[in-house]
Formats: sequence, C-alpha cells, structure tokens
Amino acid sequence: MKKVTGWLTRPFNNLRLREKLFVMFLLGAIIPLVFFVLYSYQTIKSELSDQMYTNSVASVAQINSNLENKLDTYTKLSANLYLNNSLRAYLTNNYTEEPSLFVDAYQYINNTFSNMLTTNPDIHSMSIYINNDSLPADGIYIKRMDDAFKRSTTYRSLLNSYGNVRFVATPPVVDQPSMFTLTRMLNISNLDNAYGILTINILESDIFRLMEKETSEKTILIVNDSGLIMSAKDKNMLNRPLNQFVKEKFPSAREGRFDSSFNGEKMLVVYNTTKFGWKSISLVPYSSFLTKANKTAKRILIFALISFGLMTLFIYATARQFTKRVDYLVGMIRRIEREEFDLFDIRPLGRDEIGQIGNVLRKMAQRLSNLISDVYKKEIDKREAEMNVLQAQINPHFLYNTLASISSLAIRNSDQRMNKMVTDLAKFYRISLNKGKNKLSIHEEIQLTRYYVAIQQVRFGELIRVHYQIEESVLPCPIVKLTLQPFVENAMNHAIWDDTLGINIMIKAYRDGHDIILKVIDDGMGMHMRGHSGEELPVSSDNLSGYGIRNVDNRIKLLYGESYGVSIYSRLGIGTTVTIRIPGR
Repeated sequence: MKKVTGWLTRPFNNLRLREKLFVMFLLGAIIPLVFFVLYSYQTIKSELSDQMYTNSVASVAQINSNLENKLDTYTKLSANLYLNNSLRAYLTNNYTEEPSLFVDAYQYINNTFSNMLTTNPDIHSMSIYINNDSLPADGIYIKRMDDAFKRSTTYRSLLNSYGNVRFVATPPVVDQPSMFTLTRMLNISNLDNAYGILTINILESDIFRLMEKETSEKTILIVNDSGLIMSAKDKNMLNRPLNQFVKEKFPSAREGRFDSSFNGEKMLVVYNTTKFGWKSISLVPYSSFLTKANKTAKRILIFALISFGLMTLFIYATARQFTKRVDYLVGMIRRIEREEFDLFDIRPLGRDEIGQIGNVLRKMAQRLSNLISDVYKKEIDKREAEMNVLQAQINPHFLYNTLASISSLAIRNSDQRMNKMVTDLAKFYRISLNKGKNKLSIHEEIQLTRYYVAIQQVRFGELIRVHYQIEESVLPCPIVKLTLQPFVENAMNHAIWDDTLGINIMIKAYRDGHDIILKVIDDGMGMHMRGHSGEELPVSSDNLSGYGIRNVDNRIKLLYGESYGVSIYSRLGIGTTVTIRIPGR
C-alpha cells in the first residue's frame, strides 16, 4: 500500500511549491463547486419530476373521471333500449300471419334510433342483430344474427355477460373514422335466450376530445381491459396492443407509475383504471420536463465556470505572491551555500514568518562568516601542518635505510653497482620531493616505487621479485605521495623467511566503482592479526615500520575522509595483502 501511495504521490512531491499550492487551492475550490452544480441539478430534476408526476396523476384522474361519465352516458342509452318493452315487443312479434304489421315496427325503430343519433352526434351508428326470421332486416337498424356475426368479436364478447354492457374494439375500415363498439345482449326476462344484440358504434374522436388538451407535451392513451388502444393522438396506434409500444408489464394496482421507453425515448408512465376496466395512460417524456432542469443547470454551470475562472486567477495570484518570497529565501540560502555571506543587499520580506526566516538567515550568514574566518582557516592550517610533519617523518626513515645499504655495499667491495644505486636514489628523491607538494599521480608513485625496488635489489638481489598489474586508466589520477613505498619496504624487511627462496611482491592498481584500489601482496611469512576478520592495522615491534604504515593511513584519511585508507589482511605462513582505497576523481 505504501508503495502504491508513494508511486501516486511522487509526481506531486516533485512539483514546485507554487504549483502544489495552486493545485491544492484549486481542488479545494473546484470540488465544492462541482458538488454544488450536481446537487442543484439533481434537486431541480427531482422537484420537476415530482411536479410532473403530480400533474400527470391529476390529469389522468380527470381524464378517467370524464371517461367514466362518457361511458356511463352510453351505458344509459343502451339501458333505455334494453328496458324498452315496445321495442322488445316489435322485435319478438311473429309477423308470419300479418306481414303488414312489421311496417309499424320499422316506423317505431327508425324514430327511436333516429332520435338517439340526432341527440348524440358522437354515435356513428346503431344496430340490433335479431334471430326473428319473420321480421325483415333493413341492413341498417335491423340485421340478422347469422353465423358470420356469431363468429365476430362483438358476439363472443357477450358470452356470460347476462345483459351487461361490453365495449369492444372495432376493426378499422377504409374511408371511415375510427370507432369502438358498445354491445349489449337484449335478454330481459330471459337471461339464457337473447331476442337481440344491441351494438352502438361510437366515434373515437369523442373519446379523444377528453384528453386532447393534455397531448401537447405528453402521449395520452385510452386502453380497454383487453389491452387494446381505444383512443390516441396517433391514429395508427388504434386497435393495436399496448405491449407493442410499452414493453413493461403494468403493476396490479389500479393506479401508479413506472419508467419505460416509448419510440426510443425514456418515459414516465402514469396510469389510472376506470370501473369499466379501461386505463387512462399518460406517457411523459423525461426530456420534456428535464429540458428546464438542463437549462437551469447550464445557467448554473456558466456561473460556476465564471466563478471558477475568477477563483483560478485569485488562487494563482495568491500562490505566486506567497511563493515569490519563498523563492527569494531559496536564493539567499544558495548564496550562503556558495559561501557568499554578505546578505545586506537583500530586501526585507515583511514581519510574518517568512520575513522572520529572512532576518534569521542574515544573522546566520554573519555568524557563519565569522566562524569560517576564525575556525575553518585555522583547521586548514592545522591539517597542512600535520601533513608536513608526517611527510617529513617519512623521508629520514627511508634515507636511513638507503644509506645503510650503500654503506654495507661499500664496505664489502668497490662495485660499479654503487653508481646505479646512487643514481636510482637521486631519481627517487627527485620524485618524492615533488617541489614540496603532498600529492602526485599514480604513474609517478609507481615510478618512485620502481626506483626504490631497484635500490633494494642491489642489496637483496634475486631474493626480491616484484611484479606489476596496473590499469592504464588509473595512471593520471592523484595519490598521496609515498603511499606504496612503506608497504614494499615492510615486506622486504619483515616478510622474508627463507634466505634462499626470497619473496614475491605483486603491486596492483585498478578501479572499483568510483574508487581506486591499490594492493601490495606478498607471499612472505605473514603475521598474527588481533581481529577475527584479520583486516586491521598491526602494531609492529619495529617502531619505524609500524609508524610508516599508520602514517600512510592517517594521511589518506586526512585528505579524503574516514571512508578511505589502508586495510591489511595477513595469515601466518601464507602472506600479507595490503589494500589501499582512494577516491577515483
């Protein structure tokens, strides 16, 4: 988890302080602003939805009430005919013996039906289907109850109706207005045997007038108990099942609401059911009332963007003003880093915390300047003095041994090798003195060691065999003067344990990362080491030898630091390895 958090925050940590402040302030401003816009939009949307639902419920309820009143009117008209004893007598009379009597029947029926059609213009036509063969059928008001009619939807809807009204959809007829049919079985005093079936064809436009004013922004449908659409603004929907347009199943409650889609658009469906089983359905597109919410949200968003722009400018100016003084402080600190302690030209930064930091930096710079003058320079002089003392202590030591060798050789015999030995000694001193400088290149240090070995080989002959493995890349690098010679001298004086076999000495120099490693390895007698690891500087009984080794280690640490210096590994009877680490710059 910490790794993930670190990976996510790493780009932010690398930003400048000004950019961090700007981002944080900006987020602090934009998050509440976005929340406010979203909350406002959702609130307006919810309120408009509730308002539209309330209006739709009231509208559907009113349409339902009007529809029930209208259907009650048609039911009462059918009841007048259902209870008309004269009509029943004319329809059930046997006209076989007196055929002329049917004229009276037709006159009564025509007058009755004509009056109804005149007083109810929304009724398209009325008919009675009879099975009285003695009464002629005129095809308009009186029709035969033949097999074709018995197979029709109108007839089948009356099964088990017992004289109650049924409303059925009328199949569309070309060049005729849309209609639906009220049908009723005429069976008074004889429920099992009807003497006729009344049909009243009602214009769909009369039903549509009940909801015509409500269809401007919504779709209103009248659906019968069979799920067929009886009235709608789009006449192509008439007499078609509702589930072709609204896929969701209606809940079992008589009224309610749910969401659906209609013609590819999301709709709010509100419905109510009449006592006849018909439903008044209102399909309200969400876009119709959310348009206002969207417009309001756009206005809020515009104001929010303007506010956001102003806040962005204000936040940027504030962050810039704040970090400008911080940058000024950073400049002061960098001047102190470059040891420029004269900060009197820095202008005051005010009296707040940043101004106080600036004042403290000025005082600190003055004190640092005084400390460097009094302490730092003294420390440098002290180290230089220590280096000179250490360097001066090495030269007499080596001169003593060399003169002893020359004296010994001179006593034995007068040999021409004396000349070479003195020449090598002169070259050795010419390099070692190095015009008083404490450092020389590794190449010069190797040459100095070669001259020293040449001088000692005059004394020891073939007993001393020195080999070199030097990487060329390290030759130009600087090194403390007389670093290798004391360890070669120590191997010659203390490591030879067999006067016939002598000793092999290997001198190596190579790079190890950013450092340089020099090694002096011999196969002499070795020595006991006090530590378990064996890697430490020995305390020699020979004061001059032990002093020279520690002298090299001290000089390297003084110049380069405690992470550099000399380490020795030795095993009795196997040999000794001296490792010298210096920086490779």
